[in-house]
Amino acid sequence: MQVKRLVKHSWENLSRRRFDWKHHVEAGKILRAIEERHGKTDPAQMRLADAYARDVFGDTCYAPWLHAYTAFNRTFKEGWIPDNYYGWIVVPKLKGMYGKISHLKPLSRLLFHDDVFPDIGYYVNGMFFSVDHVAIPDAKVAELAFASTDTVVFKLDQSMQGRGVFLMNRANFDVARIKQLGNGVLQRFIVQHESFRQFASKAVATIRLTTVVDNAGDISLRACFLRLGRTTDSFIRPDSEICVPADLASGRLNREGYSSDWMGVDAHPDSRTRFEGVTLPAYEQCVRKVIELHAKVPYARCVGWDVTVDADEQVMLMEWNAEHNDVKFSEATQGPCFSDLKWEKLKLGA
Repeated sequence: MQVKRLVKHSWENLSRRRFDWKHHVEAGKILRAIEERHGKTDPAQMRLADAYARDVFGDTCYAPWLHAYTAFNRTFKEGWIPDNYYGWIVVPKLKGMYGKISHLKPLSRLLFHDDVFPDIGYYVNGMFFSVDHVAIPDAKVAELAFASTDTVVFKLDQSMQGRGVFLMNRANFDVARIKQLGNGVLQRFIVQHESFRQFASKAVATIRLTTVVDNAGDISLRACFLRLGRTTDSFIRPDSEICVPADLASGRLNREGYSSDWMGVDAHPDSRTRFEGVTLPAYEQCVRKVIELHAKVPYARCVGWDVTVDADEQVMLMEWNAEHNDVKFSEATQGPCFSDLKWEKLKLGA
C-alpha cells in the first residue's frame, strides 16, 4: 500500500509539473509578443503579480498568467484568476466529473430538452440514432441527414475548436467513415446571420458566453466575446481566430479585437470590416438562453457556451464546455471576471 501511495503521489506531482509547464510556455509566448510590440512592462507591476501568486494562490507557478494579464493591461489588477489555477484547482473542486458530460455530444439534447441544438442524429457505440434517440438502420442514415439540408457537420465526442469536426455533403457522406471516426453528433450546417457574414468568415462565427453559479445558486453572465474565423478556415481554429470582447450589458463589440497571441486589430484581417459600432444580433436572447440552460446543469459551476445566430435570427448552441473552458482571454480583456466568488480560497490546503 505504501508503494502504491508513493507511485500515485509521484504521478500526481509529474502531472502537475507538466500541466504548469504547458501553461508557463503558453503564457510566456503571449507575454513576449505583447512586450515586443509595446515594450517591457513596468517591473514594479510584475513584482505585484509575483507577490499575488505567492501570497494569494500559494505558489509562484501561477505567476506566468498574471504576468501576461499585467503586460496586456500595462498594470496589475487584484482578483485575476490564472488559467492554470483555474484548471488545476477550480475545475476539479467546482465541477468534478459533472463537467466532463459536455464532451459527450449526443447527450446534450437529451440533457437539456431544448431545440437550441442543431442536431440531426447521433452515432454512439455502433448504432445510429435520431434526435429522439430512436435507432436508425445504416441504410436510412443519409436520408435522415439530408432531409432538410445539403451540408452536415459531424462532431466527435470531445471535439472542440475545430478539432474532430468534419464537414460533409451528399457526395462525400459515408456511413462507414463515420463509424471509423467514432461516437459523435450529426448537425445541420448553419447559415449565419448577416452581422457575422460581413466579416467574411467562412467558418460560422460564435459568441462565447461564460456563466457561473455562485454559492447562493444564482447564475450570472461573467464574460462575452465574439469568435471569428479566417477566410481559409472551414471552422474556427484557436491558432488563427480573431476574438472581439463585447459589452456584457449591451452586446456591443469593443473597438479592438485580438489575434491568438493577443495582438490588437481594429478590423477583421481579411474583410477589413471594423468591429466598432457592431452589436451582436439577438444578444439578449443569447444571454437568456445560456442562463436558462445552465440552470438545468448547475452542478458544473462555470460553463463556456458557444452560441451563434442564424440567418433567421434564431439562437443556436454550437458547443458547451463545462470542464476547462477558456477564462484567460476574458480575464485579460474584461477581468477580473470572478473576483467576488472567492475562488482563491479553493487552493490546496486552504
